[in-house]
Amino acid sequence: MHKIYKSLIIVGSVFISLYAFSVYTFLELGVAVHPIMKANFKLHPIGIYFHIFPSLIALLLGPFQFNEKFRTTKTHLHRLIGKVYLLCILIGGISGLYMAQFSFGGTISHLGFALLAVLWIFTGYKAYSSIIRKMIVAHYHWMVINFALTFAAVTLRIGLGIGFGSGIPFEIFYPYLAWICWVPNLLIALFIIRKDATILTH
Repeated sequence: MHKIYKSLIIVGSVFISLYAFSVYTFLELGVAVHPIMKANFKLHPIGIYFHIFPSLIALLLGPFQFNEKFRTTKTHLHRLIGKVYLLCILIGGISGLYMAQFSFGGTISHLGFALLAVLWIFTGYKAYSSIIRKMIVAHYHWMVINFALTFAAVTLRIGLGIGFGSGIPFEIFYPYLAWICWVPNLLIALFIIRKDATILTH
């Protein structure tokens, strides 16, 4: 079952990364979003591009960094990809924090996406500072949390599908997606870390 979850994460990450890359590279900016969101995107194209492309690179690279065999046999490559990943988190997080103030849905959305961006940057920093101090377990745990936040790109799209399928107006459900897309991910990550810590102490 554990392998199934890992496979689903990889498939979801790769699919959303390629989808986002295609949409934001080959189609008109904001073509697949609400008209108000499209207008905001066009007013702040640099902000949205600096958020989207580094974020999708991080989403694409992240899952493969957790492969134990890859980490132990391709150490130098793992470190290089890790540096690229964390740089993407920094750029995507700062631009995401900037764009949060223009997010659709008012204060609820602004706060949800802004807090996501802050936690994304903070956990990336903690992961980096941990590995610099050779705190391997702490680094791994911070990366689990960080990628759970990165995976919000996938859970946001899943939430959009559920929202549209439910028949609830977009204007009603979207503001809450700014929280729902990452809070459950964070809780699951914390559960995984707690379970891992319990195993290590026994």
